[in-house]
Amino acid sequence: MSAPGSPRLVRDVVETVTGFARTLRHSGVHASPDRVQAMVRAIGELDVLDPSHVYWSGRLTLCASHDDVARYDAAFAAFFAGEAPRQVRTSGQPRQRLLASASLGIDNADGDDSGEQPPDLAVAASGEEILRHRDIGQLTPAEREQLQRLFALLIPNPPLRRSRRRTPASRGTVHVARTVRRALHNGGEIVSMSRRTARKRPRRVVALLDVSGSMSPYADALMRFAHALTRAHAGTEVFTLGTRLTRVTREMRLRDPDKALTASGAAIPDWSGGTRLGEVLKAFLDRWGQRGVARGAVVILASDGWERGDPDLLAEQMSRLHRLAHRVIWVNPHKGRTGYEPLTRGMTAALPYVDSFVSGHSLAAFEELAKEIADA
Repeated sequence: MSAPGSPRLVRDVVETVTGFARTLRHSGVHASPDRVQAMVRAIGELDVLDPSHVYWSGRLTLCASHDDVARYDAAFAAFFAGEAPRQVRTSGQPRQRLLASASLGIDNADGDDSGEQPPDLAVAASGEEILRHRDIGQLTPAEREQLQRLFALLIPNPPLRRSRRRTPASRGTVHVARTVRRALHNGGEIVSMSRRTARKRPRRVVALLDVSGSMSPYADALMRFAHALTRAHAGTEVFTLGTRLTRVTREMRLRDPDKALTASGAAIPDWSGGTRLGEVLKAFLDRWGQRGVARGAVVILASDGWERGDPDLLAEQMSRLHRLAHRVIWVNPHKGRTGYEPLTRGMTAALPYVDSFVSGHSLAAFEELAKEIADA
């Protein structure tokens, strides 16, 4: 372990705090750069190897209001894979298990002080950063459990569209009537120009998720991302694709992600079955998309492109979808692999009608997907 004050330890602390701030922002806490710098300075005056010092230095600098505390505690626990201390005692052992003790499997519940050295928080944080970039299909059960906690903190911003309603603004078109009324109150003199601009409203998001056998290693992560979308934006519609089409929007609206996935799993009759993308996409467009669900929406189609049906039918339905939707984003977890080429029949047929082709193999890839959706 690096000596206190060494360049390596300072670099590790900065990287740790930066990664933690990123997690906080995903959970809804506005951890601005100046607050992050304040936390780094605070840790420099405290014991960086003491988890309670790290907890309170971050809570006092990164939280702007009382509403941020609950989100901060959840993000702290998820980031360091343990339980965040809620209070600091001036003497003796804290009542709650320290974060690092839980993450390394050290049992301090009995209050026995064995004299072990506190763990290096930078090591725990770097492990979380590595997990963000790991391929979800290759994770161990313990890593998947940790990833589920991180997915619970993901809050994607919905895409916005211009509405017909207008609102006062400092920039925009001149509101003639309001400008004249103000001038009348000032003796006929125009002191300032009243302006207005179009309001922004959330755009509908539609998630079409392939839950066939070839996508089974990534199905849980895709469903959790869809749940995060539904939680952040009430106008999200979620469907699963396999040998048939299943709407699971209602199940996805359950607040708890585990309950939402359990309810969705019970509603999906063809989980880990085959794939007939063309036929199922046609069923979606005939019943839902053409009637308005996909019209002007951002459509996310997550699949590896393995098509057992007619690829010409898939190309035809993708063309229909592209004409209806505002933007079509195809998520393929295999795209994140080195040397991947979209050579399957399904991908070859669909790609000409896709606006964005992104990977979905890791948490970092889903974070990029969230940005892609927000910017659509």
